[in-house]
Amino acid sequence: MFVDASAIVAILNREPEADAFADAIERSAAPVTSPIAVFEATLGLCRIRHAAVEEAAADVAEFLSVAAIRCLPIASEEADTALVAAARYGKGRGHPAQLNLGDCFAYAMARNRRIPLLFKGDDFTKTDIDSAA
Repeated sequence: MFVDASAIVAILNREPEADAFADAIERSAAPVTSPIAVFEATLGLCRIRHAAVEEAAADVAEFLSVAAIRCLPIASEEADTALVAAARYGKGRGHPAQLNLGDCFAYAMARNRRIPLLFKGDDFTKTDIDSAA
């Protein structure tokens, strides 16, 4: 499964979905994420907690380590698929999903690997991606 930034933030902030997301990750044979999701999760924690980047980055890194979530590199194929997602589902395209850059890359990582996506919110429910929740 691909773990989106929104799921990471939800778990680290003990949001209502945190336990369900943590259980899904624990059940996954090989949970993965990307540098873009790590970046987004770190900045999300900074905003919510009014924390320094270094502190939020350390929290995200520790979580990824404890949860055994591997951070995979982004290949050129993901950029191609992210562009397809942006054209189809991106902000300003008239589609209700309104995916942003990070969302498009999460979509691409999951789509190209044929794995479900763990996310919070309803943006991805308006796409053709499989949900891990």
